Amino acid sequence: MAMWVFGYGSLIWKTGFPFDESLPGFIKGYRRVFHQGSTDHRGTLDFPGRTVTLEAAHGEVCCGVAYKITKEEDKRDALMHLEVREKQYDQKEYVDFFTGSNASEPAVTGVMVYIASPDKKSNNNYLGPAPLEDIAKQIVLAKGPSGPNRDYIFNLEEALAQLGFKDKHVTDLANQVRRILSETQELDIDATANNV
Repeated sequence: MAMWVFGYGSLIWKTGFPFDESLPGFIKGYRRVFHQGSTDHRGTLDFPGRTVTLEAAHGEVCCGVAYKITKEEDKRDALMHLEVREKQYDQKEYVDFFTGSNASEPAVTGVMVYIASPDKKSNNNYLGPAPLEDIAKQIVLAKGPSGPNRDYIFNLEEALAQLGFKDKHVTDLANQVRRILSETQELDIDATANNV
């Protein structure tokens, strides 16, 4: 029996495990939000980055990619990889996965997805909601072993666009990050000009 895994963040562009098939599509009843702190990939304990998690949201959908894994050895390898990579995500859910814009019947049922819950007892790194500008500033400044947090949001935005998906939250946040970076560059240029 095949194992299916749903990727809605970095798993879209950097899977890290062998799979037999990938299907672009969506899950229902959730939305992607930058509420999870990252102290192991895109930030540090002293200055966490922000990565996506899922938030239950009636009537919403979250687009991403479902990966099919059939070989037993590949399933074990994928689970070992995911348990380390997603260790800050404290819940696993099994959801219906849909393809096509008007899909009423799931293409695949029982697709595993990792979620970082808002429960601070089981998820120390949950940061929660904040104004868009505050989240963007944190993303601009955060950096971890996997690189700058800004790369994460830009990679996610690009990966979704390549799949033909639009996510207003991701787009709005990426644009805010770009605006802050542009203003910072302008300040750097002004400071350099004044020192010459």
